[in-house]
Amino acid sequence: MKRILTIIIVLNSMMANAQKDTTINPLSFSAYLETYYLYDFGNPADHNRPGFVYSHNRHNEVNINLGYIKAAYQKDNVRANLALMSGTYSNANLAAEPGVLKNIYEGNIGVKVSKKSNLWIDAGIFSSHIGFESAVSKDCWTLTRSILADNSPYYESGVKLSYTSPNEKWFISGLFLNGWQRIQRVDYNNTPAFGTQFTFKPNKKITLNSSSFVGNDKPDSTKQMRYFHNLYGIVKLNDKLAFTAGFDFGAEQNSKGSSDYNTWYSPVLILRLSPNSKNSFAARIEYYEDINGVIINTGTPNGFKTMGYSLNYDHAISDNAMWRIEGKSYTSKDEIFLKDDAPTNSNFSITTSLAVSF
Repeated sequence: MKRILTIIIVLNSMMANAQKDTTINPLSFSAYLETYYLYDFGNPADHNRPGFVYSHNRHNEVNINLGYIKAAYQKDNVRANLALMSGTYSNANLAAEPGVLKNIYEGNIGVKVSKKSNLWIDAGIFSSHIGFESAVSKDCWTLTRSILADNSPYYESGVKLSYTSPNEKWFISGLFLNGWQRIQRVDYNNTPAFGTQFTFKPNKKITLNSSSFVGNDKPDSTKQMRYFHNLYGIVKLNDKLAFTAGFDFGAEQNSKGSSDYNTWYSPVLILRLSPNSKNSFAARIEYYEDINGVIINTGTPNGFKTMGYSLNYDHAISDNAMWRIEGKSYTSKDEIFLKDDAPTNSNFSITTSLAVSF
């Protein structure tokens, strides 16, 4: 009996020490996997969604949108992240990147540069500082991404200086970047690109954000400066109802050295209702206008002028697993879509997904 009690005491001590070690261990691992099935009623023969869709972009097939494995290291004055990924998201968004760079979701190292302030310098590959939607669907209110999210950077590479205020109400950062959604800089491009971000959280119910980009995404011989700004607010009205409102505006020189600019813009509004912790609904209305085809080139008389509507339902199977379904409709000024290989000005799709994180 004494031996049994001794063994129990030793085991309890070992478990306590293990738990303590886990708490202070600076290295952690995580993973994410999202599978999906999408049916596009335009019935594209090549299974590809319209060209401005870069996430959940394959029709009538079960596929992986995004899956990654991540290692994170965090100490008082040093941090690092490395995540390797696969899926149709990486195939579409990193098509221009060479070799294995297509499979890097995140890879950065940071150093705290002040003992008194929460001031960091990070360098490497990051998630974009622009927008309220990320590549990780489970972190977004809607299953699929908005037009403005799919057509602004999901990721970026460079150096970032960031500051978080002691009360955590303010986050401010300045970035030196390789370009507009670039890991490897465009060949023959030596133009520096810059970004800024200001996030203000006056309380737990309100988030306000302003992000910008300035740079050139072409070779220096055809340099066209691009200026872009993203503004959004997230407001939690009560425990069940919240909304997000966002607005993107961009301008790019129409030729090298020109004082004339081609512009594009996109407003979006998302309303989310969560009756309980297991279930939620989201409705989205959006508009995107790019007459001159800076970001979305249609080759049609009116350019890209498209309204989008979506409605989705989410069910949390567990704390780390979610099932979702969404219907989405697009209506354009011109016939930029296809239905059974015939031009049309509208498009409708239904998507369902299952995501797990651990």
